[in-house]
Amino acid sequence: MEQVAVQDNVDFKAELVRKGIHLLSLVIPLTYYFIPKAIALLILIPMTAAFVTVDLARYDVPLISKLFYKFFGFLLRRHEVNEKKHALNGATFMLISAVICVIIFPKFIMINSFTVLILGDASSAVFGKRYGRHKVLPGRGIPKSYEGSLAFILAAVVAVALTPKINYSLAEYAVGVAASLVAAVAEVLSYSIVDDNIAVPISFGLTMWALYILFLPHLNLFFLG
Repeated sequence: MEQVAVQDNVDFKAELVRKGIHLLSLVIPLTYYFIPKAIALLILIPMTAAFVTVDLARYDVPLISKLFYKFFGFLLRRHEVNEKKHALNGATFMLISAVICVIIFPKFIMINSFTVLILGDASSAVFGKRYGRHKVLPGRGIPKSYEGSLAFILAAVVAVALTPKINYSLAEYAVGVAASLVAAVAEVLSYSIVDDNIAVPISFGLTMWALYILFLPHLNLFFLG
């Protein structure tokens, strides 16, 4: 494997680049709004397979390793460069997450979930790195701060406000805010257990779905097809 200097937390400039790329992923929920589920999967599954293949090949194929680390090495965190486990990077996990969410959730829940992931995670990482002073779980090796979690929640609420709803009622937005709080907790507790690109949208989506069933059972969750 090509040797590359990485650190537990990339520096602030690299974090801005990471999250700038992260924000480009908004094209996924935006595009999904306009296309059928089958077409979305027809696009996402091969793309995800390609990312997984390259991500794993960087550990064993010298040429791919050299090129990958030359262009993207400065963006990687230490846990994303684990030769023994062949760890995947965040971008690959995001595509895996997109495939899972498209498969299991009604379309409008997937769009809400993924927009919350993209805006919430980007805000949490950037504001947490710059302003995070108070760790949520100090002494447990979890580099999540209250400041970062607050940024996540605020950005998630913005995402909820911008994404499709069924009747656009106040109750629907309340459900979205409640799901955002659950996702914020999942983002902290999932550290070192499962990648937050998977934990956040799935926890948000499952919570939103459950709350709709409990409190808004008369609404058609599959109104987008």
